[in-house]
Amino acid sequence: MREFWKYLPISPVFACNILLFSGSVYAGEIPTTSVIQNQETQAHNLTTGEVIAQTTSVSQLSDVRPTDWAFQALRSLIERYGCISGYPDNTFRGNRTLTRYEFAAALNACLDRVNELIAEATTNVITQQDILRLQRLQEEFSAELATLRGRVDLLEARTSKLEANQFSTTTKLQGEVVAVMSGVLGDDQSITQKNTTLGLRSRIEFVTSFTGQDTLFTRIAANNLLSPNISTPEGGLAFAGGTGTTDAQIDTVFYKFPLSANTQVVAIANNGAADDITNTVNILDGDGSRGALSTFGTRNPIYNQLGGAGLGVSHQFGDRLALNLGYLTSTPNDPSDGSGLFNGPYGALAQLTLKPSDRISLGLTYINSYRKPLVSGSTNATAIPATPFSSNSYGVQASIDINERFVLGGWAGYTNSQLTDNPGKAEVWNYAVTLGFPDLGKRGNLAGIIAGVEPKVTTSTIPGVSTDPNTSYHLEAFYQYQLSDNITITPGLIWLTSPNHNNNNNDVVIGALRTRFSF
Repeated sequence: MREFWKYLPISPVFACNILLFSGSVYAGEIPTTSVIQNQETQAHNLTTGEVIAQTTSVSQLSDVRPTDWAFQALRSLIERYGCISGYPDNTFRGNRTLTRYEFAAALNACLDRVNELIAEATTNVITQQDILRLQRLQEEFSAELATLRGRVDLLEARTSKLEANQFSTTTKLQGEVVAVMSGVLGDDQSITQKNTTLGLRSRIEFVTSFTGQDTLFTRIAANNLLSPNISTPEGGLAFAGGTGTTDAQIDTVFYKFPLSANTQVVAIANNGAADDITNTVNILDGDGSRGALSTFGTRNPIYNQLGGAGLGVSHQFGDRLALNLGYLTSTPNDPSDGSGLFNGPYGALAQLTLKPSDRISLGLTYINSYRKPLVSGSTNATAIPATPFSSNSYGVQASIDINERFVLGGWAGYTNSQLTDNPGKAEVWNYAVTLGFPDLGKRGNLAGIIAGVEPKVTTSTIPGVSTDPNTSYHLEAFYQYQLSDNITITPGLIWLTSPNHNNNNNDVVIGALRTRFSF
C-alpha cells in the first residue's frame, strides 16, 4: 500500500489515535447478541456522566505511563487537540475493549475540535497546507475508501440477516442422525437372530446458556437400533436402543454451572451417564455416534453402573489433577418401596483424573452401586440376582499420546458384588488395550483397535450366578472417515472368540456400517 503518512506531517498522530480507538471495534467478526447488549450498557454509562468533562494533561491519567507504547499519541490528542477524556477516577483504561458508541463519541469530539481549529485559523496548529494534503489523500485513496465502505455495508447487511434469522439469543440448536446397518457374519446355525438390519438413532439438542458460563442441555431422541442377538450381552453395540421403537422422548436433561473458578456442578434430571460427570479417559469414547462401535470399546464397563438422575461435582486442582464426584439413580420419580431418590438402584462415583504430562492422562475410579448390574460381558456378569445386591468397583484408565497420530490407551476394571441379605458374593474382571489413530489419511478421521476381555465372573457364591469357565476375547477394529464437516462413515468389525466365556461356543463376527449426519 502507498505510504500514507508521508503527505501528513501533523495529522498522523490524530490518525494513529483513530486506529487506537477503533482497534477493537472492527476485526471482521459479527458481534453476538450478548456482546451487543454489553456494548449498549457501556454506551449508556458513557452518556450518563461516567466520563469527565475534559482532561487537559496526560499526567492527569494515573494509569498512563511514559513507557506505554501510545503515550505520545495520547499526549498529543489531549494537550494539542484537547479531544480525549478520562474517567472520573482519573484513569484512561487503555486496555479495556472499546465499544462502537465510545469510538463514535471520541471521533466526534476530535472532529469537532479540528473544525474549531480550522474556523479559528490557528496556523501554528493546523495549516492550509495540511488541509490541501488531506484533500489530496482523500482523492488518492478514494478507491480504497469505497471498497472499505462496501465491506462495512455488506457486514451490516449480514449482521441484520443473522439477527433476523437466529434461532434464539440464548439457545443453540444442534442434532444428529446415526444410521447403522449391522448383522452377524457367517453361517453359525446356533444364532437364530442374525439377519442384517438397518436402524436409526436421531437426536435433537438444545444447548442454552443464560450467563455465558452455564449450560442447560436438553435432548430429544428416538432410537430403533438393536444389537444382534447372539445369546450373550457381549458384543453389544454402543448406539443401540433398548426397545427398538421410533417414539421420540426427552432423552437427557442437565444443567451445568460454575460453583467457583475451579468447581463445576451438574444437576441431571434424566438419563445421565458417566461421561456427563467425569472424563472416561478413552479417545475412542464417542457415545455411540463416533469412535468405538461396541459398548465395551466405548469405555470401561464399570462406568455403565451409573445412569439416571442425580448430581455431579468436578473440582480442578491446577492443570494436572481433577476430582469428580457423582450420584445417579434410575428411579428418582418412583415413590414406591425400594425406589425414589435414595432407596432405589443407584451408582455413586469418585474419580481422580491425573495428567502427569500433556501427553498422559490417568483415571483412578471407584464406584459404589446398589442393584446396578454391569451391562456388557457374559450372561453371568450381567445377571440380576433375585435378591438386592451391592457392588464396589475399581477401575484404572490410561491414555498416552505417543505422537499426534498414535494414542495408546486401555483400562482394567474389578467389581465385587455382594448380596445384601446373605453371604453370597461374586468377583468380576475386565480389561482392554486400545490403539487410536487420529487424522489417519485425512484430518478428522479416526481409526481404532480394541483388544480385551469383557466382564467375566472369576468367583461366585451367589445362587444362579456361576463362574465363567473359559475366557472370551473381544477384538474390534473400525475406521471413521470424515466425508465432510457434517457426515462421517464408519465401517467396523467385532470378533468374539468363545462367546460368553465358553469354549463350546463358536466364534462370532459382527459387522456394522455407521453413518452419522450432524448439524
